[in-house]
Amino acid sequence: MPDPILSVRDLKVDFRTEDGVVHAVAGVSYDLYPGEVLGIIGESGSGKSVSVMSVLGLIPNAIVSGQAVFKGRDLLAMSSNDLRKLRGGEAAMIFQDPMTSLNPVLKIGDQISEAVLTHNPDVSDDEARARTIALLELVGVPFAERRYDQYPHEFSGGMRQRAMIAMAIANSPSVLIADEPTTALDVTIQAQIVEVMKTAQRETHAATILITHDLGLIAELADRVVVMYAGSAVEVGDVYTIFDSPRHPYTVGLMNSLARLEGDQEWLQPIPGQPPSLINLPPGCPFHPRCTLSQGRARCRTEMPPLRQVGEGPPHLSACHFAEELAGETPYVNVGAPSSS
Repeated sequence: MPDPILSVRDLKVDFRTEDGVVHAVAGVSYDLYPGEVLGIIGESGSGKSVSVMSVLGLIPNAIVSGQAVFKGRDLLAMSSNDLRKLRGGEAAMIFQDPMTSLNPVLKIGDQISEAVLTHNPDVSDDEARARTIALLELVGVPFAERRYDQYPHEFSGGMRQRAMIAMAIANSPSVLIADEPTTALDVTIQAQIVEVMKTAQRETHAATILITHDLGLIAELADRVVVMYAGSAVEVGDVYTIFDSPRHPYTVGLMNSLARLEGDQEWLQPIPGQPPSLINLPPGCPFHPRCTLSQGRARCRTEMPPLRQVGEGPPHLSACHFAEELAGETPYVNVGAPSSS
């Protein structure tokens, strides 16, 4: 394996509130390798977005500790100015809601050109315009030269997301972060955005972090997967292993709760209970109050399970004391199925 381009170690993110300290991310570690797509999945509030956005200094008032080494530099120790130079250049982000991310009173083309000019001071305005039009064409925006002079409200939701992707890849980043890139889009447009994401990665060869709760999108795009629950990584492995042989009850629960197209399925199987409070996490394994595998075992209630290798073969990590008991679980999602299905 090559050296990771981004190495996150023991990342913790807390927020002080009137009710107490919210432990949004509780010691997450993972590596991102050149050219790969790393999917981060989990329920809302599991810490997916916070874990990545805090690394880039995008969350004000967060208390962040740990390490995030990018090309030999610890991002968490960098100054605000250095991070500002990095964002949009070597590391870029596709935000969840393009309508609130784009400036409503500036033309789409001017906003993308600004990203080009900010990180390339020697580029002329005309060159930046030509680069922007080429980027819009690359991501599938029709009549790109005319669209350059339109405002965000004149674009559809799917077209705004394409413009955000064009802006993110404007400077050929080494790391591209996509935060729920298909949220609030209908399934047809989602499938188109998936193809645009593939085009963007082919164009930049960027290592990509894909944050989503859409398992179909993960199956379509990801090479490796990090499953997060209550601010912690509970399972890590390549996409085929995670989908074919899940070794954490939470991962199994996520897959069981999906509607399937094949066979008879009268009811979905939701995960029982509610996610825990991030201010007062339960002792032991944070998932044990909802876990069908725990069955009242004292070890689950008292001892926090480490993230450890399970089985033989490629790296497959699970934070479950009894992960081996899940051997032989039936896969519920076909890897490679289009997310629009």
